[in-house]
Amino acid sequence: MDKPISGMMIYYYIVCKRKLWYFYNQIQMESDNENVKIGKVLDENAYERADKHINIDDVINIDYIKSKGILHEVKKSKKIEEAGIMQVKYYIYYLKERGVEGIKGKIDYPLLKQSIDVELTDEDEKYIESVLLDLTEIVNRQLPPLLENKRICKSCAYFELCYI
Repeated sequence: MDKPISGMMIYYYIVCKRKLWYFYNQIQMESDNENVKIGKVLDENAYERADKHINIDDVINIDYIKSKGILHEVKKSKKIEEAGIMQVKYYIYYLKERGVEGIKGKIDYPLLKQSIDVELTDEDEKYIESVLLDLTEIVNRQLPPLLENKRICKSCAYFELCYI
């Protein structure tokens, strides 16, 4: 594996392993996707007073930190909430592995005016470690994983690549 595992890779691992493979192998389809454009506008305009886009080691990119010890991730909707939660847990795990203790997370849904708290458990750490092994195996394959027809596929930036 040539690149470090980013939070986005963890997110894609949960959403779609095929999308993860494309992303890792630099097959980018997201620049023209309407959902991605909406997310970028939301990111630019939400929480304007916060320090945003905190890049750590060119591996994790925290949307913002508002109060000490709480990192925030901004999401457009709860459609794939499990992936967002695991992305934030990975950020906490990554920081913990580097000696940063006492960090918690929060996912903010500005369009819904809601947020959820995220904490890392010992069980989560074990799960993340297994995900890291599986993710490494997936991205090192010669070909992408087989297509899984999911409801989310219709709104995916990679839809045409997978289905046409």
